[in-house]
Amino acid sequence: MLPSSESIRAVLFDAVGTLIRPQPTVAAAYLTAAHRHGIAADWTENEVDRRFRAALSRQEELDRAAGWATSEHRERHRWQAIVRDVFGAASHHAELFTDLWDHFADPQNWSPIEAARQQLVTARQAGLTIGVASNFDARLHQLLAAMPELDVADNVFVSSEIGWRKPSREFFRTVEAKLGLAAEQILLVGDDVKNDYSAAQDAGWKALLVDRSMRTAAQYE
Repeated sequence: MLPSSESIRAVLFDAVGTLIRPQPTVAAAYLTAAHRHGIAADWTENEVDRRFRAALSRQEELDRAAGWATSEHRERHRWQAIVRDVFGAASHHAELFTDLWDHFADPQNWSPIEAARQQLVTARQAGLTIGVASNFDARLHQLLAAMPELDVADNVFVSSEIGWRKPSREFFRTVEAKLGLAAEQILLVGDDVKNDYSAAQDAGWKALLVDRSMRTAAQYE
């Protein structure tokens, strides 16, 4: 359930893990792609998931050290580094990366999260502006365009196009300017404590933290 507040004019949703989820999981997709290229034949999804999370964490640290600045070039390079990190000295890195990049650009490999869709409907019926505020890249536009039930295309804010990733204050200030709203008039719904909930609050936004499956609302203000 969304919080009720007369001051809220816009509700923005994080994308991955909040509004949409990969189908199959990231670990399953990575393992399937690796098998197609003759890599990691004896690995399990759990092993891939562990390696993926560690690789992602290392890239997050690099982004933090860079002040959370980003771009389309940086995001592509970031995912290339993650694939290399996951599979180590395995061959076919270029082909494997392209395979995975294209996989996650395909709307057939994503599905909307029903609870988030219901919250979108609630916000729309209340006359609020709705949209997405995400640390994805430009591929997100084609994913959302293929999901008309979400109907958020007019307000999709992508970090690689803004030039800053959440949790940077610059990301939030840019979105405010584009919406023409004050910080306290915007609510961010997200599943990440640092990048969504805490960062939005630090920027002066309202924040709603949900669990990874969007089944429950944990807290908001």
